[in-house]
Amino acid sequence: MSIAEITKLSKREKFQIMEVLWDDMRSTVGQAETEIPKNHKDILDSRRARVQNGDAKLLDWDEVKETVGKA
Repeated sequence: MSIAEITKLSKREKFQIMEVLWDDMRSTVGQAETEIPKNHKDILDSRRARVQNGDAKLLDWDEVKETVGKA
């Protein structure tokens, strides 16, 4: 099926295709393919350590939304 054909489908048909694709990806993508790259893990570990040491503070989503666009 081409992209042009997909764009002509109804929303219901598009959602059905998306569900099939999602189920297929979830069942076929192996853990090794979705592992976090080491450099990403290092960044996350560093940020976690900063919070644990008190050098940084976690904000909940409501706090973050209040600051977006106000810098």
